[in-house]
Amino acid sequence: MSRKVYRYVSHTITAHPNTDVTYEAECLRCDWRDVQGDDSGPVDIACMEHTGRTGHAGFRRICTSFALVTRDE
Repeated sequence: MSRKVYRYVSHTITAHPNTDVTYEAECLRCDWRDVQGDDSGPVDIACMEHTGRTGHAGFRRICTSFALVTRDE
C-alpha cells in the first residue's frame, strides 16, 4: 500500500509593481482596433467615434494587467 503526503502552501496574488493596467478595444465587425492606453476613457471615446463613422456598435474591450504571486511565509 502506498502513502501520499500533500503539503499546502498559501500564496498571495497582487498587482505587479511598476506596471500599469492597459486598455484597448477592437471592433467586432471590421478590422478596426484602438491603440492601447493606460486610461479607459480615451479608448471608450474612440469606440464611440468609430460607431459614429461606421454604425458598428459591438466592441471587445480588453483590460490587461500584470500580477505577481508570492508565497506566504
